[in-house]
Amino acid sequence: MMTHQTSRGQLIDGVALSAQLRSQLAERVLALKSRGVTPGLAVILVGDDPASAVYVRNKVKACADTGVRSVFEKYEASLSEADLLARIAALNADSAVHGILVQMPLPKHISPHKVIEAISVCKDVDGYATLSAGQLMTGAPGFRPCTPYGCMKLIESTGVDLRGKHAVVIGRSNTVGKPMALLLLQANATVTICHSATLEIGQHTRQADIVVAAVGKRNVLTADMVKPGAIVIDVGMNRNPDGKLCGDVDFAGVRPVAGFITPVPGGVGPMTITMLLVNTLEAAQRAL
Repeated sequence: MMTHQTSRGQLIDGVALSAQLRSQLAERVLALKSRGVTPGLAVILVGDDPASAVYVRNKVKACADTGVRSVFEKYEASLSEADLLARIAALNADSAVHGILVQMPLPKHISPHKVIEAISVCKDVDGYATLSAGQLMTGAPGFRPCTPYGCMKLIESTGVDLRGKHAVVIGRSNTVGKPMALLLLQANATVTICHSATLEIGQHTRQADIVVAAVGKRNVLTADMVKPGAIVIDVGMNRNPDGKLCGDVDFAGVRPVAGFITPVPGGVGPMTITMLLVNTLEAAQRAL
């Protein structure tokens, strides 16, 4: 179990769990290579968004560390939508590429929806396409979006059985909130979804055995909103007034109340990239 015991909430160490999963992944990649298949991930970056450049660099490095072949393509922000779609079509047809990832956000003149839907569903390792969302919704095999998938692994690492537990997800985005709720449902939790129009979020979270905060706003979850002993998963990536990275949860306040809590950084972030690699490996195995 990837946790650190203290007198307060145990820290769920995403870096350690991620390292453990990646070493298992590297072995599975070797096994596939021995059968003549090297999992391949194409990563496309359009424009010069500095945060995106960092994310992409981390993804490419993670591929190298686990033996996954990465194809990194960087384009000017002026790239036309038609040219990007044509490039995706070519990668769809390339049997050496098992996963395709287009880093968001895209320049204003390119429709993210068109781009995501252009990726073949068998290469949609981000799990964002409508068809992938439908597979998750109906319980069919398919790719799970990497961040909620990573959150589930973090929750699993605590050893707590989710059957019959009450989980509250704060946030309803297509990339985290909604798929997170569906994955928790699959694990037999009873799920409540809160969002910006929810009156008195604390009424819901105080009853929750698991809280996943995914809205991108500092201090959305404070100590008085948490049931003692709850599992708290913090998906947020924000900056505090000093410019330090922080999550959606008031970590210092919540940690003494929670049973388990993820830090920011070092919690959900590393797991998101690890699950991208897991999805890419799965895609290569399916292609085989």
